[in-house]
Amino acid sequence: MRVLIVDDEASIRKTTALAVETMGHEAVAAPSGARARAALAEGPFDACFLDVKLGAEDGLAVLEQLLAVAPGLAVVMFTAYANIATAVEAMRRGAFDFIPKPFTPDQIRTVLAKVAKTRSLEQRVRSLESQLADEAPANDLTSVEPATQRLLEIAFKAADTPATVLILGPSGTGKSILARELHQRSARRDAPFVTVNCPSLSRELLESELFGHVKGAFTGAVVDKLGKVAAAEGGTLFLDEIGEMPLEIQPKLLRLLQEREYERVGEAQPRRANVRVIAATNRPLAEAVKAGRFREDLFYRLNVISIPLPGLGNRPGDLRRLADSYLGFFARRLGKNIRRFSPSVLAAFAGYAWPGNLRELRNVIERAVILAPGDAVELADLPEEFHAAGGRRDVQVGARVTIDELEAEHLRRVLASARNLDDAARTLGIDPATLYRKRQKLGLL
Repeated sequence: MRVLIVDDEASIRKTTALAVETMGHEAVAAPSGARARAALAEGPFDACFLDVKLGAEDGLAVLEQLLAVAPGLAVVMFTAYANIATAVEAMRRGAFDFIPKPFTPDQIRTVLAKVAKTRSLEQRVRSLESQLADEAPANDLTSVEPATQRLLEIAFKAADTPATVLILGPSGTGKSILARELHQRSARRDAPFVTVNCPSLSRELLESELFGHVKGAFTGAVVDKLGKVAAAEGGTLFLDEIGEMPLEIQPKLLRLLQEREYERVGEAQPRRANVRVIAATNRPLAEAVKAGRFREDLFYRLNVISIPLPGLGNRPGDLRRLADSYLGFFARRLGKNIRRFSPSVLAAFAGYAWPGNLRELRNVIERAVILAPGDAVELADLPEEFHAAGGRRDVQVGARVTIDELEAEHLRRVLASARNLDDAARTLGIDPATLYRKRQKLGLL
């Protein structure tokens, strides 16, 4: 590693550099903050040893200056004036570690080993993130549908606020993707994004998973455990499928939202929480409140910003773009030269209801790319349920079909090629409300 040593005492610079070089690293010494910043400008460093008492300069102020130039630099503070308050303040300002003077070579070796391990883990994380990006298509949170556009605009306006957001919509519409995007657009983006899947655990286990527990709180609690609330400290807590949360836990969640306090299972001591809550559900919570399955006060506390994501069947203008995006991703991933959908496939897509929404679209296209032998996805490459929808492509003017069948086929083809519902209505020469009623009558919703 390249190590920068910043100290106003020449003897300290010399002995530290000798220790660093003996361990196989490169050492560069600087007597002042200005010289240290100049060294950083000339090339990157992995670690820096910085004296808190740097002549007339304040080492903590120099720490902030160095991190402003090189945000990823691991700065280790050392000083003869060591005390707990200084150590805490140094760490609060971004120091990696703290060593008191006089120090030994073993202390230098230990802290550099920690830096090397941290660097290795960071590289591993970057590698995994890159691998995940290669294994998953890019999230497309845009729309040409005016109604969906307005919903996304509201969501993104709320992203960088502390407001609780409730994302509603059928399964597969991208609720968790939107939740993560809101986190990334907030000031909490560098803190954890922690997900709690509410239906996946029993009431007892869900409470422990969410709030944590102390040793002996219940059978099997052999050690203390921090919960997801503590894990999300400073960041975002995403409660997925919150409509499934048991009634017994709902008052504790309400307390977390209202008072920013919670208690671990088996512990009477309240704990403070600094988390932003985003919740999602495919259940109609208002109906659950009427039925007594969900607390009314919790519902209103969650429902500060409500984003009802529409199903894919209500986004005809987005269907073709999303399908093309998935096609390109899976063709690259599987190494196949598939560039387009046949007209029969586009007609089938337009005539299909898409009950599984974006998740179903992704799965259908991945399957089709695997099966397609040529450079285009054909109707035979789709699951059986699409064949009936695609079979309507044979409806033509003059054929022995009813007016309703002819009208339905024309609507499908216009919707498949239109940018959005307004564009389709203009092409058809009718207003959007009439188009909606026709789609409803002909079973195209």
